Amino acid sequence: MQKEILLITNYFPPEKGAAANRMHSIAENLGKAGYKVKVICPLPNYPSGEIFEGYRGKLSISEKTTFGEVSRLWTWPSNSTNKFIRLLSMLSFSLSLAVFFIFRKTPKTIFIQYSPVFIGFTAVCLGKIFSKKIILNVSDLWPLAGLEMGILNKGFYYTILLKMERYCYKKSDLIVGQSEEILHHISKLEDKKPLFLYRNIPNFKVPKINDRASSKEVKIVYAGLLGVAQGIFEICEKITFPQNVSFHIYGAGPDAERLKSLQSKNVYFYGEVDRAVLHTELKKYDLAFVPLVNRIYGSVPSKIFEYTRLGLPILYFAGGEGGKIIAKESLGWVIPVNNTKKLQEFINTVSENELYTYPKEKVQNIAVSVFNFEKQFKAFISAIETV
Repeated sequence: MQKEILLITNYFPPEKGAAANRMHSIAENLGKAGYKVKVICPLPNYPSGEIFEGYRGKLSISEKTTFGEVSRLWTWPSNSTNKFIRLLSMLSFSLSLAVFFIFRKTPKTIFIQYSPVFIGFTAVCLGKIFSKKIILNVSDLWPLAGLEMGILNKGFYYTILLKMERYCYKKSDLIVGQSEEILHHISKLEDKKPLFLYRNIPNFKVPKINDRASSKEVKIVYAGLLGVAQGIFEICEKITFPQNVSFHIYGAGPDAERLKSLQSKNVYFYGEVDRAVLHTELKKYDLAFVPLVNRIYGSVPSKIFEYTRLGLPILYFAGGEGGKIIAKESLGWVIPVNNTKKLQEFINTVSENELYTYPKEKVQNIAVSVFNFEKQFKAFISAIETV
């Protein structure tokens, strides 16, 4: 009898981003491993906060895929910074999720993308009500991350979120975390709970490294979400790029409009492009920039694993576990988080010669060797089959 598993996530392609890419990769590779996979997600709307073209006006839609079936459910989308509006948006998908469980047959094992908190909590509650085996995927330590980013404040609402977080940990049969810090945090709350480290390692074909053009210009690239946590606009305002250094930006998010209007020397904004196109574009650049405004406990930006597989050394400006990985594996330069003075000093002094400290081919070879998707996924399958 074919094994079945249900994946519940708030993010899934055609949406872009680390969570959507990770969940699609898990679904696809579970299918290759012999599982019949079902995915429940909202009608696509991230990060614009508007339902994508082709999905508008629908209450739900089911799509057949190579790995199984994707059920996209109604949601009231929003990317508002207003907490009440965002809460209503999350509750709308939670309601759709509950209706789906009541009226549709679902597999015995469910894999839940935890965060947003309300959706993860709803899925765990439904899992317990319907006697499911629950695998919880924790990619961010909400609500702690919200507190560190300044989005949340301690008080009644924060306390409720904490109780929901701990309920989810307690009721799960296996917890999968994207960083050692996440697993350490959970182990302090649930010391006997089975835990599994699952890095955001991509699985695309390793591209050939292009020879660097004979140019003295150093080209730095950022590609990803343009939001409050990344602070790309503020960095562009604070940092001056000398004549031999240029900064190139790809992505979408709340700061996109401000970046379009930015008139800054040697800063270029290209908007959002398809992932396959982006991988081709990234070959042009010398190093990749990974920033966060504040160090967020538990966060390891997935860009580390994607960029280095492409052969790009990392200019890391985000703090925490990610910086330790960069330093340990010799994958690039680590600047203390939020220290714009040190960042400016690096940019002022970086030169063509500096790039030979971390040559592209060496960075790619390390990434392929250390961050092995097949090895990790095989261990992951073993972990979920013991639940």
